[in-house]
Amino acid sequence: MYNRFQEFLSAELNDIKSAGLYKDERIITSPQGAEITISTGQKVLNFCMNNYLGLSNSPDLIDAAKEALDSHGYGMSSVRFICGTQDLHKTLEKKIADFFGTEDTILYAAAFDANGGVFEPLLGAEDAIISDSLNHASIIDGVRLCKAQRYRYENANMEDLEKQLQDAQANRFRLIVTDGVFSMDGNVAPLDKILELAKKYDAMIMVDESHSAGVVGKTGRGVTELFNSVGQIEIITGTLGKAFGGAIGGFTTGKKEIISMLRQRSRPYLFSNSIPPVVVNAGIRMFDMVSSTNTLQDKLHDNTAYFMNKMSSVGFDIKPTKSAICAVMLYDAKLAQDFAAKLLTEGIYVIGFSFPVVPKGQARIRVQLSAAHETEHLDKCVTAFTKVGKELGVIK
Repeated sequence: MYNRFQEFLSAELNDIKSAGLYKDERIITSPQGAEITISTGQKVLNFCMNNYLGLSNSPDLIDAAKEALDSHGYGMSSVRFICGTQDLHKTLEKKIADFFGTEDTILYAAAFDANGGVFEPLLGAEDAIISDSLNHASIIDGVRLCKAQRYRYENANMEDLEKQLQDAQANRFRLIVTDGVFSMDGNVAPLDKILELAKKYDAMIMVDESHSAGVVGKTGRGVTELFNSVGQIEIITGTLGKAFGGAIGGFTTGKKEIISMLRQRSRPYLFSNSIPPVVVNAGIRMFDMVSSTNTLQDKLHDNTAYFMNKMSSVGFDIKPTKSAICAVMLYDAKLAQDFAAKLLTEGIYVIGFSFPVVPKGQARIRVQLSAAHETEHLDKCVTAFTKVGKELGVIK
């Protein structure tokens, strides 16, 4: 049987390569940061990392991780409800709840698990999930695991959301689900308008803050801070793998009864090992840092505004954003791959995104800004984009 299956897979892979959609993984041989070393020995500037606050190689977080190795060991070897909970886990959960202004928090091995495990324990066949069309794959997969009726509205389109809410009025409970920041476009969900519609049509709200926490809002508390709605959202999910240290681990935070039910019935929580003490203790230290000062958030916001203005001024097609994601639109998949390859020779590490990560005909290079970037890094990136853009006929 495998011989025939092997032929099938080989043909599919060749088609992917022929279409310019094959995703090669570049190998990094240094810690994550604004400047990294790849396996060829070349040093490049990294503009495709989720390291928004520049904490992935933070000496403070490394020290916290080392301290936890000595005090709490390496791994938990179990799930939370058996013997996989330490005092550190409970401390981090409270830190997260305090940061977002919520009632309680539950930790997961990854944000994918948080989104995958949130719907099925809470909603049944008589309920409704109304989901934004550009929500993350983890939300889509989580919804598929739930028996609730599914409604979808066009990205950030409030007229369509209202129509879906009207259609869902016969359902028992309604949950609107949206990313805080949509990872491929960089746009922010209009949470103020979503709240108005939720109140009008008696619905709850879930926001995935993975790309917005640490980034959006004056102090980086995400879209709930941006739209003055802290404490008004029933469910928030997020990750420790982006702005918050860049390691691994996810969380769901929100109303205490919801979190309690997830502890009882959320399968990724009940059947996956607890995240290790090194990650948890570094997370505790990280929330202490970002709660005590806005220095990193302010620098990130300044870097983003500076870079966006520079790129627009030289003629690139940039999607509007309030996040740290700058989508440079190229539309053609092969062009995006070729553009990224040429940028690498200029010392700029970025990735071309195309179908199925983004819709067909919407290929782009996603540039992600970080507090780790200095002005000279941003200038070098703009210069390289300008040079390659003229070579490939993208700009004049």
